[in-house]
Amino acid sequence: MCQHEPPCPTAQAPDREAARPVAHYPEQGWSLLCNGVLLFGDTGGILPDHTVIPPHRSQSGESGRVAA
Repeated sequence: MCQHEPPCPTAQAPDREAARPVAHYPEQGWSLLCNGVLLFGDTGGILPDHTVIPPHRSQSGESGRVAA
């Protein structure tokens, strides 16, 4: 799916959230990454195979990022 050079991390990679966004709707609370991962503003997500990623906030209680 990713056409970037170097390629973005795959949806199965531990750093999958580092992929570039192809659609970003912060007012709706979600972003679609070029690797097919759908990220939500609460730091959760859905992988292309429909696996759910539960929200994963930092130890300090701050929210994780939604791709910009």
